[in-house]
Amino acid sequence: MFAIWKKEFKAYFHSVIGWLFVAALLALFGLYFYAYNLMQGYPYVYYSLSSVTIIFLIAVPVLTMRSFAEERKNRTDQLMLTAPVSVGKIVLGKYLAMVSVFSVDVLLFCFAPLILRAFGTVPMGESYISILAFWLYGCACIAVGMLISALTESQVIAAVLSFAVLFISYMMQGITGLISSDGNWLTEILNCLDLYAPFDKFAGGCLDLTAIVYYVSVIAFLNFLTVQSIQKRRFCMSRKKLSTGVFSIGMIVVSLAATVGVNVGVNAIPSNKTAIDCSYSKLYSIMDDTKKVLKNLDQDVTIYALVAKSNKDVQVDEILSRYKDMSKHIKVKYINPSSKPYFYQDYTDVEPTSNSLIVVSDARSRVIDYYDIYQYETSYTNELTGFDAEGQLTSAISYVTMDAEKLPVVYQITGHDESGLGSAFKDAVTKANMTLSSVELLNEESVPADAAAIIINAPQTDFNKADAEKVIDYLEAGGKAIIVGAYTNTPLPNFESVLKKYEVEFAPGIIAENDAQHYYTMGGPLYLLSDVNSTAYTESMGGNYIYIPATLGITYPDSTDDVTYTSLVDTTEDAVAKANPDQMQDYGYEDGDVKGPFSVGLAVEKQIDDENTMQMLVFGTPYVFGDEASQLTGNNAVLFEDAISALVPQTNAEASVIPAKSYSLDRLTVNALFAVLLGLTFILFVPLILIIVGIVIFAVRRKK
Repeated sequence: MFAIWKKEFKAYFHSVIGWLFVAALLALFGLYFYAYNLMQGYPYVYYSLSSVTIIFLIAVPVLTMRSFAEERKNRTDQLMLTAPVSVGKIVLGKYLAMVSVFSVDVLLFCFAPLILRAFGTVPMGESYISILAFWLYGCACIAVGMLISALTESQVIAAVLSFAVLFISYMMQGITGLISSDGNWLTEILNCLDLYAPFDKFAGGCLDLTAIVYYVSVIAFLNFLTVQSIQKRRFCMSRKKLSTGVFSIGMIVVSLAATVGVNVGVNAIPSNKTAIDCSYSKLYSIMDDTKKVLKNLDQDVTIYALVAKSNKDVQVDEILSRYKDMSKHIKVKYINPSSKPYFYQDYTDVEPTSNSLIVVSDARSRVIDYYDIYQYETSYTNELTGFDAEGQLTSAISYVTMDAEKLPVVYQITGHDESGLGSAFKDAVTKANMTLSSVELLNEESVPADAAAIIINAPQTDFNKADAEKVIDYLEAGGKAIIVGAYTNTPLPNFESVLKKYEVEFAPGIIAENDAQHYYTMGGPLYLLSDVNSTAYTESMGGNYIYIPATLGITYPDSTDDVTYTSLVDTTEDAVAKANPDQMQDYGYEDGDVKGPFSVGLAVEKQIDDENTMQMLVFGTPYVFGDEASQLTGNNAVLFEDAISALVPQTNAEASVIPAKSYSLDRLTVNALFAVLLGLTFILFVPLILIIVGIVIFAVRRKK
């Protein structure tokens, strides 16, 4: 077998075919590598590799068309059919030779993550898993091409048929979708012929053993069919009796059954044992809090995915599979909106987007909109930044199985022209399994007794004195509050008296940040991008920034006997509070301004007794919790989620809040000159050299 491999491998590079294959594949990869990774700065090699897979439809037929068809045409296959070497070794030797030619490119691709690493953080595990998936997919395509080459003596027919088969396989998902979007026995069979679908399972850094077994078993089966097709010709020539190792329809059936059985058996294993999470942010790893929820689950919960199976989100489906495998009480069902367009009306009045989830128990239900699973940041581009499938699902399962009396209530104080919370921040309250209600203190004798926390969001008119006293009484009894101020020319002495009770005040004027690294350049120095400190209230946010425009600074004493102050968000020393922002001449310090640094997010705590602690979070602008902030960056919503969860900690394990996982790394910063040089190296220089070397070798050998 080694001798055959050596002979065939040399043959590819003694002609132009091997050099052309390597050069063409490298050039196309280089084109996408330059566009995605070098110019746009994406650190993910998967983007480039998934785009390159289309070339297999052309490159593989060129590589494989001569493997057996040429020998049949030249009648040199007679030697193979009568040789003492087993047909299996001949087929395996030829196959490994073609795989070796293909592997030359794959080895060159392995340098790509190392090159990118010089320009920033690169997810190495995800990168090399993507390369492995690309290699397996290519090997499977080569096995297809070799089998077809063994069935004909025309290289042209072999190439055309290989292209047709690979194209149909590549388009199989669309074909099965046309047959039945809900799926049936026919589409299930046809999906087994989809060589590309397992490649998608590796997206995001998931090392899927079921996909590996699929590729290996398909390659083995196709090699076996190639052997059998040749054995048939040998049998026809020799007229010998059928025996083990000779062509047999029965053996083909047994081999097919074994291939199907192996894949069915592997797919029956729980996904948490067959799918290894190698992603940089551990997107597919289930956190301990979720494991507790699923372990303690004693009610049946059904998760409906509102999408046809053929259009399902691969990453969400992977998470759903893990939930289902971890609890016998979890069931997952796909509902095709095309065939059941009104299914959602049993659970909500508003139609969810495609791929949304509905989590249902006997007690209640919750809709998880698809846009709540993925988080985007629009500061410069609409870029995917967070993946919150686990957080949303765990929260929803907790909610639908929780006792009604255990659901905390958070009250928004109204009646003073307060600002409303943005939708993302309302969703954060929902995710924490809290009920958000409104209350006018003028109509109440006190803050409602069932208030787990209150929110006072930037009143524009003042409280009356009695209402301010109600808030103070609530806090002095160990209450929890988020209090937000805003720049206004209207005095609010009663509202401010709540803060002064704890020696907290708003600095006069709007903060202008003069450090260019800490404000939104498209807005200006009044649009702060301030760093978040690591505290108990910012558990998953420390070290990141939030968008906090038109904010007031917050002043507080260094220390008091009974009150503790912790700054959550700070400006830099270059910040100033503009006393007269409407009349300022520039953003720097002017007469009457106050120099920074300032706190623009503050936590205040006071121990009331052994069991109760007053907690108050103060911010200087309502925009910090507005829709504009959530659209610009997902960090503000994460901060709010951390804060509300810290104020109202859940007492039961079933209510744990799982933070969203970071989906993407920072983009790479590649010098334009380096990008062009590296791009030309991959796209032009190296492929051109390879082709020239191939032509020279071919020409020299032809003269001999």
